[in-house]
Amino acid sequence: MFRRPKRRRKGSFLLLFLFLVAVVAIYGGNTKISVEKYTLSYSDFPEALSGFKIAHISDLHAAEFGEGNEKLVEKIEEADPDIIAVTGDVIDEAGQLEIIRTLFTRLVEIAPTYFVSGNHEWACGEAIELFELLESVGATVLRNEFVIIEGGEESFVLAGIEDPNGYADMKTAAELMQEIEAACGDCYTLLLYHRNDRLEEFASLGFDTVLCGHAHGGIVRLPFTDGLIDPARDWFPTYTSGIYSFEGTDMLVSRGLGNVGNTFRVLNRPHLPVLTIQKG
Repeated sequence: MFRRPKRRRKGSFLLLFLFLVAVVAIYGGNTKISVEKYTLSYSDFPEALSGFKIAHISDLHAAEFGEGNEKLVEKIEEADPDIIAVTGDVIDEAGQLEIIRTLFTRLVEIAPTYFVSGNHEWACGEAIELFELLESVGATVLRNEFVIIEGGEESFVLAGIEDPNGYADMKTAAELMQEIEAACGDCYTLLLYHRNDRLEEFASLGFDTVLCGHAHGGIVRLPFTDGLIDPARDWFPTYTSGIYSFEGTDMLVSRGLGNVGNTFRVLNRPHLPVLTIQKG
């Protein structure tokens, strides 16, 4: 009677075990949200608002973490933010607006929620419909404009810039900063923007902090790299996760929550940054 050699049998079991480990790791790495806390200090931040906390959502791409995004909502509730900042690409394609309605209806109950567009909202042709939906449930859409966040008699500026996939004649970042300076002088300014590629420009204009996403953490988080590949198909990108600084401006980049199309993350869990800003 023929018997399979024990060495080959052990090798098959090992390959099966490694395959199952990889499947579990990839599943968990694409469905288990990682909440990461960051703190930044600024001398011009209002004393009355010191300790201001922001939950930062980016690149959801209509992903659902539990029914009605319950798991994502729970993470944000636990963070207890003062505001929720959403930096674009909440949808991936047409026909996903109801997922977003359900989520944002819950978010605005937790804290004031502010949104700026990403490239996918415009690319799928539903940007304007999305803006109207978000405003209807109580979120604020910042389209190259700013609002004043107040605490007692002190305040700071929260600004938002549209993604370049939007209208060609939109207001520039420089023009927006001129409006901010005319209204508020040299006050602390927090900027929401989808893409991660304009740190140097925003620093030259005087924005203090930038929240953005877009890079998906480089898709695959290899050791000693800032990710393997970015949405432009460039290898070994930078500015993909965490805080980067340039000439007095700090940029916090979210690795995002969802994926585009059939892509998946490796060693790169869905990312929910929570930023605390202090007087310092």
